[in-house]
Amino acid sequence: QVQLVESGGGLVQAGGSLRLSCAASGRTFSLYAMAWFRQAPGKERDFVAAISWSSTYYADSVKGRFTISRDNAKNTVYLQMNSLKPEDTAVYYCAARPLAKVTTSTYQYDFWGQGTQVTVSS
Repeated sequence: QVQLVESGGGLVQAGGSLRLSCAASGRTFSLYAMAWFRQAPGKERDFVAAISWSSTYYADSVKGRFTISRDNAKNTVYLQMNSLKPEDTAVYYCAARPLAKVTTSTYQYDFWGQGTQVTVSS
């Protein structure tokens, strides 16, 4: 069982920045595919970014503004969000796929955090 705990959400003005963190349990964290998804009210949960041990992947809507990274020594994955827009407002979820390849599909991640709210005001 993998436990994921997100932090770092909050309220920010448009154009501002936030950094989300996701702390994971498990001894083989470096072998986990990790991802961030987000869900706005009344909408489906959408892929934001993902990271394997060597590669990163982004949704078109966040390319150039968001950066995903990981610190395997701390069992933590980060999402640096810059140039935030009101349409980035959502609950952001961290997801893990142990010993597997990165995917952008919500259904293929085995473990999820509780989510952290990000609100961007205009």
